[in-house]
Amino acid sequence: MAKNQSVAADAHAPAITEQLARFVATHPSRGWSDAVEAEAHRTFANWFGCAIGPSAHETVQAVLDAVQVLQPAPQASLLGRREKVDIASAALINGIASHTWDFDDTHLKTIIHPAGPVAPAALALAEHLGKSGRELIDALVLGIEVSCRVGNAIYPDHYDRGWHITGTTGMLGSAAACARLLGLDAARTQMALGIAASQPIGLREQFGTMTKPFHPGGAARVGLMSALMAQHGYTASRRALEAPRGLLQVFSDKADWREITEEVGTRWEIALNTYKPFACGIVIHPSIDGCVQLRNAHVLKAADIQSVTLRVHSLVLELTGKKTPATGLESKFSVYHSCAAGLLYGQAGEHEYTDEVVNRPEVLALRAKVEAIVDDRIDEAAADVRIRTTDGRDLHVLVEHAIGSTELPMSEAQLRAKFIGQAEPVLGAEKAAAAWALSRGVAECPDMHALLAAGTLLA
Repeated sequence: MAKNQSVAADAHAPAITEQLARFVATHPSRGWSDAVEAEAHRTFANWFGCAIGPSAHETVQAVLDAVQVLQPAPQASLLGRREKVDIASAALINGIASHTWDFDDTHLKTIIHPAGPVAPAALALAEHLGKSGRELIDALVLGIEVSCRVGNAIYPDHYDRGWHITGTTGMLGSAAACARLLGLDAARTQMALGIAASQPIGLREQFGTMTKPFHPGGAARVGLMSALMAQHGYTASRRALEAPRGLLQVFSDKADWREITEEVGTRWEIALNTYKPFACGIVIHPSIDGCVQLRNAHVLKAADIQSVTLRVHSLVLELTGKKTPATGLESKFSVYHSCAAGLLYGQAGEHEYTDEVVNRPEVLALRAKVEAIVDDRIDEAAADVRIRTTDGRDLHVLVEHAIGSTELPMSEAQLRAKFIGQAEPVLGAEKAAAAWALSRGVAECPDMHALLAAGTLLA
């Protein structure tokens, strides 16, 4: 049955690889609305802060130690650090850093983290080539468009099989962005996409480990290398995406070509991007939001809470049903820990997902009072939260759209506070403020020098 579906789909498959390559190579600079341009800058600034914050995390240090065994040439900067490495390793490490706290952006239609694979590759290459901020933003928008449109075409079937869609589409976005920065023509951009299509990265089994953030970092490195190989004449199938044995039909029984071909250049996926107020899996956010709302509205303390009952979509427990997380990374996939943190601290930022906080007695005690019940009448993006207090009150809220969603986007002030909260402990107040300002207006930068001087510990 699946084989017949694949052949039937291919019979009507447009030349996806060629069309996307032509689009990336020929679309005019800043060929989109002011609203799309503004969201591109929000996307980049949010990613920049998310890469700086965890720069000293053991995940980042481990991969840097591994890279340095190879004695990399100092071609590109590492955000939040003093070291420089080769451009491929910078793409890998900055990509890993940006996803380590699971605090990065989310394209809710596919649960792709769009900037994670695209921005680090584009930034490393732009620094090395002396490209302008305008060229960087152009590459970012076009790269994200490629990865998210491919994601739209195969989600949710591809994701349900166990693939981490950020990595398994991100290498295409990274390749597209880097091809654009290299000035490749449509034919060589097509080769770059084809080379990248044979290198998908990411299994959902890795969620809660250091290897989850490897997925966007690895995809960033793959895309950069694919574009460089294409620049030097390396070839691939011209139908690497759409062929019966190509990426889309191997990845998924769903291959909705229209999601890739329709309104290209007029409908922009980056316009749908969202930013996390909580440093954990996106499907937990409505539950945390509800807990924080009830905590604040009723001035609740841990001692006031008898029980917490969540009614959530089945995907919430499939992705974040870890009842007894032992580490900070595991706790990012625990709706139980996340709600306990929200109730205790009124927030669920990076500090609420450390190994130490996860094992605090008061966190363990409150976590044990949280029950999550599957109710597929509840939307994936919603949560029904009910708290029974020790004095007999029954407190309830239905969160239909969490803060940070497209319906309730983070404000400029909230986004800045998130950025500064991550960057200031690493860079200091003055440099963090400069890094925010420069990343928010990066298209005006003549090159990457000032941006990276602010965003690293280099003198």
